[in-house]
Amino acid sequence: MKFAIRSFSLILVFMAAYLPDVLAQCAMCRATIENNVSNGDTTVGAGLNMGILYLFAAPYLLAMVIGYFWYKNAKMKKKISY
Repeated sequence: MKFAIRSFSLILVFMAAYLPDVLAQCAMCRATIENNVSNGDTTVGAGLNMGILYLFAAPYLLAMVIGYFWYKNAKMKKKISY
């Protein structure tokens, strides 16, 4: 269990270290956002950033939920076998 906690902590540290890279956008999206901001519309950029973060986080959250249920199921099976 200590290994899992250390691994999870290490992953969080690396994610925090690369946060500026996570918030980066492609050149085409950036040009569109800059054009909208120069025209006074700032809501599109915030929405796009949230969409990028959502797409980044969704697979990891799904894997964590599946891992949690897998762990609970394995723990329950181990209890029953004794």
